[in-house]
Amino acid sequence: MLRRVTKISRVTAITCLLTLALPPATFVNAQADEETFTATATVQSAGGATATAPVTIVVSRKTPTEETDRLAAAFKTGGAAGLRKVLSGVPPTGSVRIGSRTPTPTRLTLERATDKGRLLTIVADQPLVFLGASLPGAKPREGYDFAILDLLVDAAGNGSGTLAPAAKVKLQQGAFVVDDYGGEIVRLNGVKRVQ
Repeated sequence: MLRRVTKISRVTAITCLLTLALPPATFVNAQADEETFTATATVQSAGGATATAPVTIVVSRKTPTEETDRLAAAFKTGGAAGLRKVLSGVPPTGSVRIGSRTPTPTRLTLERATDKGRLLTIVADQPLVFLGASLPGAKPREGYDFAILDLLVDAAGNGSGTLAPAAKVKLQQGAFVVDDYGGEIVRLNGVKRVQ
């Protein structure tokens, strides 16, 4: 079981390191040319306010099985710190950019076939933004060292997804748990392959 934790716990169908635990045969093995996706990140606060921002995701390469196995082993033996250490030496798999910010390199891009197309799980070894960090009583940022995106796209490259812009990853009772810094789910709407 895989959980993504915020102020309210929720089970997600798509998440980061679950894909590391799947047998290699479930992965889409073909390396496609570079792809660029656009989307709109949308988050709604508990008070009902909505914020949106454009997101651009570039996938330059997918993480090969051998590399995935090495990353999974690093996580299992050294936790998030071990994974982060190994990811620091991995060539970028692409980038993520929110709005007009500088693109953040991604270090892990997993692709898996689904009944509706494919699932892309993308991990950056640094956070993109700390939602709610400027609010009074905000929790410490320490340990929220990753950003995790899940994109579910059809054959034309259209779909939807989620984004944890600042996340902790841990193993809890045999399940990989992604703890979002922000208290609300960031949805990626209108995902579209543009290149």
